[in-house]
Amino acid sequence: MKQGLHPKYHDVDVRCACGAAWKTRSTKPQLHLEICSNCHPFFTGRQKLIDTEGRVERFTKKFGAQTSESRKKAALAKKSTKAGARA
Repeated sequence: MKQGLHPKYHDVDVRCACGAAWKTRSTKPQLHLEICSNCHPFFTGRQKLIDTEGRVERFTKKFGAQTSESRKKAALAKKSTKAGARA
């Protein structure tokens, strides 16, 4: 193995802005995080979905509440109308 090729590997105390701290190893001598799994909304279950621009409503209005069954029925209906038009 070549000497001086790989970076130094340090024992590091990781600190989050919420106050959580744990030990790990890293090539950086210090790690300071803004958000971690202890305070992230996705992992804590305190996530709120905010639809300020009405994108979800516009999508459901345009395409409707589609399921796989309704798409299959629509495809069969489209095929039957094409077959009827050819005859």
